[in-house]
Amino acid sequence: MGKPILHLRGETKALEHRSALTPSTTQALIDAGYVVNVERSPVRIFEDDEFESVGAKLVPEGSWPDVPDDHLIIGLKELPDEVDFPLRHTHIQFAHCYKQQAGWERTLSRFKRGGGILYDLEFLQDSSGRRVAAFGYHAGYSGAAIAILNWAHQVLHPNDPLPAVSSYPNDSALVADVKKALAEAMSQNEGAYPRVLVIGALGRCGSGAVDLCSAAGLPSSSILKWDMEETKGGGPFKEIVESEIFVNCIYLTQAIPPFVTSESLSSPSRRLSVVCDVSCDPNNPHNPVPIYSDWTTFGKPTLPVSVERDPPLSLIAIDHLPSLLPLESSNAFSSALLPSLLLLDKRDDSKAAPVWTQAKELFLQKVSELPK
Repeated sequence: MGKPILHLRGETKALEHRSALTPSTTQALIDAGYVVNVERSPVRIFEDDEFESVGAKLVPEGSWPDVPDDHLIIGLKELPDEVDFPLRHTHIQFAHCYKQQAGWERTLSRFKRGGGILYDLEFLQDSSGRRVAAFGYHAGYSGAAIAILNWAHQVLHPNDPLPAVSSYPNDSALVADVKKALAEAMSQNEGAYPRVLVIGALGRCGSGAVDLCSAAGLPSSSILKWDMEETKGGGPFKEIVESEIFVNCIYLTQAIPPFVTSESLSSPSRRLSVVCDVSCDPNNPHNPVPIYSDWTTFGKPTLPVSVERDPPLSLIAIDHLPSLLPLESSNAFSSALLPSLLLLDKRDDSKAAPVWTQAKELFLQKVSELPK
């Protein structure tokens, strides 16, 4: 199998500035003999000419549906719902359709009708079963940042929801904003820090959340780091409702007792006023945070949760949190993905590139589960 032509599509999701390929990983692919076509994009964190300068060919935005069948289409977020034409290409992206999420049948049926193939980035795994590339760290980092900003906003503006947030040029700028908001809120909170409970603290996502809390200046005594040991007895957990902020960072693979419920929120000892569900899977029947049913966005980052008594409770469930830090998150993700991308010319060889053959087998299995 010769080296395929790679086509980096532009992202269409609102406020999505990340990129599956960066100029440096594009150059590495070109140096290895791949041809890389890059759609022009006015929103991508990298300028178009950065890709052109390393040898990529710039092509019109949105041109991927019309390229030859053997071009491999690389992107990040799912394709827009507004269109439903059959998919005839091989796509490398996050599709969010393997755990029977809402719309999974529609998404997979497009590949079945068009004869295309999906390599879902969420399920590219190494020999140990670990994902070869993930945005988890920056998802946790960004989620914890918005959670603290929200808590501070509640203290300073108790009757107003958190206004829109937008991407930062780098993590230093984000941390500076969080520190400033935290200091202003603490001055109105008798100098007290919020207590933040992070579940999944030992994973990629949770470690990002913990690092942000530390970078923002929270003392270790105000950061509760929970993982499997602390949650093995099953929820709901009173420690969650007795903390000001709860950040959920677990990767859900099976049904577990919920961490928090409407009943546990009725506790008279509740101090909880902010929940950030970084895992963000409200339509999964096994969601361990079953107190909401819809996503939030950067434009409207929170939604209110019904509670019987004060304090008011708001929830953050943004499904592309790493786009708050598109530069760092894109660089980290694309660099981790690069070794697998360099094997795309061997993607049907189970010995040379099991990461791809296993992903294809999983896709075919999921397609077989479509209703007849």
